[in-house]
Amino acid sequence: MTEENNETKAAEGTGEAKVEAADPVAVLTAERDRYKDAALRALADLDNYRKRSLREREEYVKKAREDQLRELLEVFDNLDRASQFVGQTADVTAVAKGIEMVLKLFEDKLQRIGGKRLRSVGTPFDPQFHEAIAQQPSEHPAGVVSAEHLAGYMLGDRLLRAASVVVSTGPAAAAAPAPVKAVEEEQLEFDPSKG
Repeated sequence: MTEENNETKAAEGTGEAKVEAADPVAVLTAERDRYKDAALRALADLDNYRKRSLREREEYVKKAREDQLRELLEVFDNLDRASQFVGQTADVTAVAKGIEMVLKLFEDKLQRIGGKRLRSVGTPFDPQFHEAIAQQPSEHPAGVVSAEHLAGYMLGDRLLRAASVVVSTGPAAAAAPAPVKAVEEEQLEFDPSKG
């Protein structure tokens, strides 16, 4: 009987309804409900953690994009100034120098955020970094990039965009090749005895 009193006091201490020790089904049902409640709470906590992590990740990506765009705003401002200046002057060299300065500023900002422009002309064609759009003779050896139509860019060790390039087929022939002479057909005599 003292065991029954101890179990009843323990049940009262935890705030559970009195469960008689003589009814094992009721004890097991209460224990099952307690475990079920704990499992549901753990699942809810896990779901909340996932949602919070996703929100934090999205916020981090958004902040990183904002920081990178903020780095490029100065470049866009200078391009805007250059476009306004073009309409006011006829000095082509000053405009060209201004554009070169803006391009240099862009490359500096790009390096600051971990990117770089690929330099392709004069390098061997590499399909991992180059997209061939044509082949033509040039002063470069065959298989070497002779012209770049669209620059390629990298961010860290990842390729953002492959460079669109023209690949050299080698130097153009200095003189036109000699025409191939037609081989005169020999008259074959048929000798049936050699058969």
